[in-house]
This record gives sequence, C-alpha cells and structure tokens, in this order.
Amino acid sequence: MKILVACEESQAVTKHLRKLGHEAFSCDILDCSGGHPEWHFKADVLEIMNGWFDSNEVTINNNFDLKFNVWSDKQEYLYKDYKIKQVGWNWDMMIAFPPCTHLATSGARHFAKKIADGRQQQGIDFFMALINAPIERIAVENPIGIMSTKYRKPDQIIQPWQFGDKAQKSTCLWLKNLPKLVPTDVVDKGEFFEFISKKGVKKKMAMWYYKALLEAKTPEQRSTLRSKTFEGIAHAMATQWTTDIKQLKLF
Repeated sequence: MKILVACEESQAVTKHLRKLGHEAFSCDILDCSGGHPEWHFKADVLEIMNGWFDSNEVTINNNFDLKFNVWSDKQEYLYKDYKIKQVGWNWDMMIAFPPCTHLATSGARHFAKKIADGRQQQGIDFFMALINAPIERIAVENPIGIMSTKYRKPDQIIQPWQFGDKAQKSTCLWLKNLPKLVPTDVVDKGEFFEFISKKGVKKKMAMWYYKALLEAKTPEQRSTLRSKTFEGIAHAMATQWTTDIKQLKLF
C-alpha cells in the first residue's frame, strides 16, 4: 500500500508501516528526526497529497533538493544516486497529525487573540483540508479541542495506556473508511507530577509531559515533544488499519 503519514517529522508511524512492507512516506515542513530521510517529503502536505507542487521545489532529504515544475509521466526519478518514486497522486491511505497549537482546548486562554489574528481559522482550514483530501482511507489525529464542535465529534478517543505505554494523553481520531483501534495492552496510566499554580491552585500533569517541558530548550522543541506519538499507538495504527483492509480483500 502507498501510505502518506502527514505532519510527522518523527516517522514513528512511518517506520512501523515500513516494517510491514508498505510504501509509506512521512511528510512535514520540518526535517525528519526518525533517521530515514529517504522516506520523507520535506514539503507542504497539501501539495504532496494531491501529487503536485506549487513551489517547484521539494526537499526529499536533508542533503539535496529535487526541483521540477510538475510530475512527468515517469514513475521515478534518479537524482544523485537517490531514486525518487512518483507516488503522490495515488495514495491508498493517509494518517495525519495536524498541528494542534491553535485548536487544542488546553490553550483556550489564547483563543481570543488567535481568533482575532486569524491563526485559529488557519488551523481549522488545514484540518479540514486533510479530512477532505481525495484519498479513500483517512485518519486525522488531534487532542481534545475545538474541532469536535467546528467539524464533528471524533470517531474515537484513545489513550497511550490502552496500547502498552504508561502515560495519559487523550487522543482523538476522525476516521474515513477505517475501523476504530482496538486496545492491545491495557496498563496503568503512569505517574503524575503535582504542583501548586501561581494562583495557589493544586494541579497535576502527566509525568511524561512534565519531563518534555524540562527537556525542551525552545518553544519549537516543546511543541514537538508534547505532540509525540507513543510507540504502542503507532504500532496499532500501522497493524490494525492495514490488516483490516487486507481482510476486506481491498488489496
């Protein structure tokens, strides 16, 4: 299967799909951190998912740029000993992790400013563009946020602790022609860090999230770390969604 994993610089899901033999590619405006730049499009996913490129320039890995006006009739390109396959217009599935910065209710205190300057609407438009992509099977992931009302309620809300990772992170899934994920290994919810807020209110946060905040050196790093895809969920997405399709004899 040709599978596009959108907004995924970590390549967590992409690597599990590749282990299963699928032609999976990650795509992000950032360089990939998963160790496989040959499987990564550094580009606007809205262009990649449609198979054409406005910019005439797409970075295939960290070392070089592949430049062209439009895809030709060829099925692959050979550039500096790298074979670049033409796969963009015929994706069998897309799994997307759009940015939640302007959509998640955890940042509700900033909503007024983001509505006023248009950032929230940009986030909504991007989310909906992924949902409405011309691809037969689609999954879009996001935390608890405004898309439950701006679009519709998610098909499923899952937690890492349902898939073997001792952590809590409510993860919403909007699905098109894909089944709900079945928990694979239910464990405890992990540790929490308790603290007193500046207003004197006792609060707590998941320990994995607290450690991510300590590890991050920049706002960009903090955003990347807090949006991580846990291994158990990544494995479930790769195995369950592709296995289900094979059982239906769609491929």
